Amino acid sequence: MKLIDHGVFFEKGTYVENSACSKEEGKKKTLAYQIMDAHDTHTDDDILHIRFDSLTSHDITYVGIIQTARASGLKKFPVPYVLTNCHNTLCAVGGTINEDDHQFALSAAHKYGGIYVPPNMAVIHSYNREMMSGCGRMILGSDSHTRYGALGTMGIGEGGGELAKQLLEKTYDVARPEVVLVYVHGKVKPGVGPHDIALALCKETYANGFVKNRIMEFAGEGIHGLSQEYRNAIDVMTTETTCLSSIWETDEKTEQYFKQHGRKDAYRCLKVNDGTYYDRCIDLDLGEVECMIALPMHPSLALPINTFKKDPKKYLKEAEDHANAQLAHKNMDLVSKVKEDGTVIVNQGVIAGCSGGTYGNIMAASAILNDGDCGNGEFRLSIYPDSMPVYKALVENGTVASLVSTGAIFREAFCGPCFGAGDTPANNELSIRHTTRNFPNREGSKPNEGQIASVCLMDARSIAATSRNQGVLTAASDICHEDEKDYMCPFDASLYEKRVFNGYGKEEPDYPLHFGPNIKDWPEQPSLSSDILLKIVSHIDDPVTTTDELIPSGETSSYRSNPLRLAEFTLSRRDPDYVNEAKKVKEMDWENEEVKHVYALLENSGITVDPDTNIASSIYAYKPGDGSAREQAASCQRVLGAGANFAHEYATKRYRSNCINWGMLPFLTTDDALLEKGSWVLVKNVKEGLESNTPMKAYVVHKDAVTMIEVSCGALTRDEIEILEDGCLINYYKHD
Repeated sequence: MKLIDHGVFFEKGTYVENSACSKEEGKKKTLAYQIMDAHDTHTDDDILHIRFDSLTSHDITYVGIIQTARASGLKKFPVPYVLTNCHNTLCAVGGTINEDDHQFALSAAHKYGGIYVPPNMAVIHSYNREMMSGCGRMILGSDSHTRYGALGTMGIGEGGGELAKQLLEKTYDVARPEVVLVYVHGKVKPGVGPHDIALALCKETYANGFVKNRIMEFAGEGIHGLSQEYRNAIDVMTTETTCLSSIWETDEKTEQYFKQHGRKDAYRCLKVNDGTYYDRCIDLDLGEVECMIALPMHPSLALPINTFKKDPKKYLKEAEDHANAQLAHKNMDLVSKVKEDGTVIVNQGVIAGCSGGTYGNIMAASAILNDGDCGNGEFRLSIYPDSMPVYKALVENGTVASLVSTGAIFREAFCGPCFGAGDTPANNELSIRHTTRNFPNREGSKPNEGQIASVCLMDARSIAATSRNQGVLTAASDICHEDEKDYMCPFDASLYEKRVFNGYGKEEPDYPLHFGPNIKDWPEQPSLSSDILLKIVSHIDDPVTTTDELIPSGETSSYRSNPLRLAEFTLSRRDPDYVNEAKKVKEMDWENEEVKHVYALLENSGITVDPDTNIASSIYAYKPGDGSAREQAASCQRVLGAGANFAHEYATKRYRSNCINWGMLPFLTTDDALLEKGSWVLVKNVKEGLESNTPMKAYVVHKDAVTMIEVSCGALTRDEIEILEDGCLINYYKHD
């Protein structure tokens, strides 16, 4: 794989550095430009104002989104809004809490005209691939893996506030992103699967930010040798590169996919034309990619399995040290998985979700396992199909019987293994998974209580090969010597017709919403004062802070419809003192002794403080917000009284947007050393700084010394400025 850090043109099926064509005209020829342009309101030359064709959310996020929109005047869903129930599917968790959420969604689908997909019918992205995608369309989802680019559909994953805007017929506003050509050529080797390609892409592009907030556009002759299922499984992982979205050329295989799913009108040929200009390029030779393994705790920490096996103790020790540096309880033990003969023993295998549980991946895994035996030792294998139509097809062709005959456990459509709510390993176990992430706690362990397991990401094919060897780590390429079949699922749409409620365009305004005792309204938030006084209650120097660290996934998901209760888990696995410290600040006023002391120090330094200034908490994190689109990573801080984040940079646009939509100032600073836990920061003339988009003077009270620094909020749209001034998105719409 080669990264080309400058512009290129597409000519005669390949890329060239020079062309007679115009760069400006060439930019307009990208598939991404054309699709975004067709969805833009064209009210601003510099900023795109996009309206999406459809929206989608799952049962961790849709209650908060609908509650936000309700508080802002929602009357009906203006576009198809798919509400899936694939995350909080286990209704035993929290008693009836999760099922109350599901019933809320069904009642909202009736009242406002939505599409309700019941539990275990499909994972969110599989349903959208099967039923909502279409060439040239755009879909906005409140899940970071909203990616349907291989089906000619630009998917963007954002926090719930952005979906609430669409429900209120507002726009998604973003500066026109750069477009990166992913030039695909060559042919995959036997045994190499889509997760191997995806992990190789993550390895090369994540840490250096090569595609951050850009569009990845896949073109080239190599695409046509890949099945549509294979392409889909690569595409969903583009999220882990931190790109904004993705789009692929389409062909007759894409057309066949839509026909197979009863939606032939959703297809049109998307082809990159000569003279198209790209800001950057990734040269992806499929034939160079090996079977990969991503070590804990990030998909980008990937290397070929057979390279890893040459010195597993070295690589596992590096991963172990890296992980323990992030954990409060430094007890991860990976090296013990290496036996005296050098083999690596795995305790668990999982193939699941929108990336792993596809028909093609499960068929390929079954072909490798064939009549093998997973064994009756510690190792076990679980397989989760991504939708009920896929499940039915696998039953009818005998694949389910074949897999369970090897000792594998076949389950239902469920995202749990991907975010820590299913197949949680025992303490110090090692799990290999074809899922999207291996962040800390994504397997469901609780390191703050001394319990930790580890996940390595691998393709379903190598997981099957390892299962056939009863837990001895094995690359599929070691046992596969023939090209893989082009798997196409025989789709039965009647399963959805019988169970999915589709109320789009048939809203019932008088239909009552179902509220359970755990479903609570958002608490009111204050508007922004002219200045703001902030106490740093957590300081995180890690290279990247994930949203899972800001608000843990797993069992906490049951409380995501209850803002106050969920907020009790904020930073609980990264900084257990955060919640109590934030609550203390929330109760402070200008009569508080600590505040009086800070006030006196500022006054003695000649800095005036207005008693009407908001007092709030804040965190400093070097690079916060990698990972999930869940808005709760920001809203939980706000509920506890936070007024800002300080960061060297923000890992993703979506986390920064979440902060803005919840009224938290997204400050940027390079003076991180002063922002220790316990420091106070007075930011002067915040509103003026927002309006003028200029740096603001901030005064840090640190160890009884006052130091002036500059902070900024980066580029903001007019709406974002007003949202921050009003205190949050709900306030903004109340004042609109």
